[in-house]
Amino acid sequence: MPFSSLASPLDVELRPDKPALLCVDPPDDAPRWTAEHRDALRAQVAEHGALVVRGLGLRDAAQAGAVFAGMAGDLMTEREAFAPREAHGRGVYSSTPWPDHQPMCMHHELSYRQEVPGLMLFACLTAPEQGGATAVADAEEVLRALPSGLTERFEREGWILTRSYSDEIGASLAESFGTADRAEIEQYCRANGITCTWQPDGSLRTEQHRAAVVRHPVTGRRCWFNQIAFLNEWTLDPEVREYLLDVYGPDGLPFNTRHGDGSPIAEDVVRTINSTYEAHARREPWQAGDLLLVDNVRTAHSREAFSGERQVLVGLGEPLRPADDCPALEASER
Repeated sequence: MPFSSLASPLDVELRPDKPALLCVDPPDDAPRWTAEHRDALRAQVAEHGALVVRGLGLRDAAQAGAVFAGMAGDLMTEREAFAPREAHGRGVYSSTPWPDHQPMCMHHELSYRQEVPGLMLFACLTAPEQGGATAVADAEEVLRALPSGLTERFEREGWILTRSYSDEIGASLAESFGTADRAEIEQYCRANGITCTWQPDGSLRTEQHRAAVVRHPVTGRRCWFNQIAFLNEWTLDPEVREYLLDVYGPDGLPFNTRHGDGSPIAEDVVRTINSTYEAHARREPWQAGDLLLVDNVRTAHSREAFSGERQVLVGLGEPLRPADDCPALEASER
C-alpha cells in the first residue's frame, strides 16, 4: 500500500475510497502525544484534507477535549447553530442531533457564518454497531465535477440562507446566539451580515447572503464551500418536508436556501449536488478511540445512518473569515 510522510516520520496509509489513515501504538498520554506530533499531523491534514488517527484510545470528553486543545489551541464557541448540541467542556460538543435512521448529507461546518472553523476535530468515544461513518469529500474535486452552469451561477450570485426560529423545532435563540435578549441578537446580526426580522408572534426570521465558492487560505485553490444542499428543503425527508410546509408554510421553514438573487433552488439542483458529493465520498467506519481531523474549507463531511449507540464529540478550531482569509470572493459578492 502507498504511504506518505510529508515533513514527518508518520506513516500514513492512503486508500482509494477512504480518508488517509494513521495507525499508532497506544500512547500512555494521548493529549501529550498529540501535542508533540501536532505539526506532523497538521501537515498530513494539509496534504490530504482529512486524517483518521487510530490507536489513541480516546475514552472520555475530558481526554478528547485535551487532545483537541493540543491540536488547535483555543476552540471556538459555536454560534448560529441550527440544532442544539450538548456541551462537554469549553469548545467540545456532542455531534449534531439528527435522526439515527436518516443520513446527514455533505456540508462544510458553519459555512453560512462569516467566521468559520478552519479545522474540524472529531473523537469517537463509542462506535455504532452499524453505519454512522463520518464520510468526507474533497471540495476541489466536487467543484470540478459539478455542472459548470450550476457552479458558475452560484459563484456569481452566492447563496442565501433563511431561518425561522421557534421554540418548537431546531436551536432556540439562546442556543443559536448565546442570548435571548433582542437587542444583543440584533447587534450580533448587524455585526455578522444577517438581516433579522421579528414576527408579530415574537419569533425571529433571518436571512444571510454568503459566497458559494472560496479560495483555500493556504493553497489558494477554489473550493465548493457552502451548505446549499444540506439546509435546503429538498434534502429533508419527504414526510418531514410535507409536515413542516403544512405547519409553517413555505416562508416559515426552520431553514431553507435560495439562489443569491432570492429565487428558489430546484429539486434537481439539490439532487445533483448531493449525488456529486456521494460520488466523491470517502468513508472509514469508526472505531472507539479514533480521532478524525478535517480541513473544513477543503473537505466536506457527512454522517451516515446508523444503529446502536454512537458517541462522537466535535471541536471547532482555527477560526478564519473566508472574506478576509480566502482572497477569491469578488465573483460571489458582485
